[in-house]
Amino acid sequence: MSNTRPTYVFIGLMTLAAVSTAGYAAFASHTPHIFLALMVFALASASSRMKVKLPGINGNMSVNLPFLLSAIVNLSAAEVVLITCASTVLQCWPTKNRKFNRQQMTFNLSMMAFATTIASLLAHANWIPSSTTSLHGVLSLLLASAALFLGQTTPVAGIVALTEGRSAMNLWRDIAQLSFPYYVLSAGVTSMLQALGGHLGWGLALAVFPVMYAIHRSYRMYFSRMVESIHPPVLVRAAGAGR
Repeated sequence: MSNTRPTYVFIGLMTLAAVSTAGYAAFASHTPHIFLALMVFALASASSRMKVKLPGINGNMSVNLPFLLSAIVNLSAAEVVLITCASTVLQCWPTKNRKFNRQQMTFNLSMMAFATTIASLLAHANWIPSSTTSLHGVLSLLLASAALFLGQTTPVAGIVALTEGRSAMNLWRDIAQLSFPYYVLSAGVTSMLQALGGHLGWGLALAVFPVMYAIHRSYRMYFSRMVESIHPPVLVRAAGAGR
């Protein structure tokens, strides 16, 4: 990540937005659910290392999104932020062959904390129609998914545009095209968990873990073939859920 003044300003603003929204959400949080939070934390953290690199984008996409969405619609905002930050650190922690990048980690944590906080506030907004439980659940999940999609893809496009001197709009379009199907798929998996969780228990989430692993393998294979098809192999690399 480039050490330019605009980059520092952008990361600083992102951090300020994350701290402000997370602080407000924590203050306005509803009752915590410790057991469920621990289970979702374990699943989100374990799946956070299952990630794929998006072609033409400097970063990666983790397959823990369904578990983050489950946290958003079922847990307090404070729990969501803690789970998100912990799983983001695990996702972005460098391997032994790479150096720790403080700027990159700060940006990733701020971006994810801001996106999930906004998603949590929208999912639990009082103005969402509650005539039926199912309608309320669907609208909450749709709002949370949309907030995560925009809250993750937009800042990534902005930071890459600053560091690489490219059009932020073009970058966002490329990122959105690659990652949007995964957000739709994750929303569908989360909806299934919501529908069946009350009947089969939240242990059902454990059965979803192998499914997410299979999706992870499929995406890796698909994107690797996309990279091989690019000639010459000059890529712009960026991120869907974290740089």
